[in-house]
Amino acid sequence: MTPGAISVAGLVIPSRDPLFLAAVAVHVPLGLAAAVTGAVAMLSRKGRGRHSGFGTAYLWCLGSLTVTAAALAAMRWASDRGLFLIGAAALICAVFGRTAMRRRWPQHVRLHITGMGASYVLMLVAFYVDNGHQLPLWRDLPAAAYWLAPALAGLSLIGWALLRHPLVRANGGRLPPR
Repeated sequence: MTPGAISVAGLVIPSRDPLFLAAVAVHVPLGLAAAVTGAVAMLSRKGRGRHSGFGTAYLWCLGSLTVTAAALAAMRWASDRGLFLIGAAALICAVFGRTAMRRRWPQHVRLHITGMGASYVLMLVAFYVDNGHQLPLWRDLPAAAYWLAPALAGLSLIGWALLRHPLVRANGGRLPPR
């Protein structure tokens, strides 16, 4: 363990600074909430209701997660700026995906799937890049796996959805007019 670090539930937190620990205490539940709400949105029937409600919750959790990531990165910029950039990219992708759907851009279903899927993948990449070396099974993998495993799995699922999802196949990626 590096000097100044603290261990909580077997995980090393790289700073004992009370502000850093407070930000981590908010960041971790936000990350869990984003992971759960994003998964529920992805697995729910598409359209208004559960899918859009959990999708909105995911976007708010991800936005809040990005704010706490910015605070954490500001305190340890030299080592955490890359994580912040991945988190910011995740938020940008989610906003893009939501905007494409809401404004019904050409191919908005495909753009929505791509943007929201990429945001979820980037969120997982940031998690594994930051924590993979401390997790069972993951700690035995090379560091490149923290980037590649979630990216390859996520991109494969996005590709499948872009080729096979009924909403994409039905209207060439366009929903019928409201």
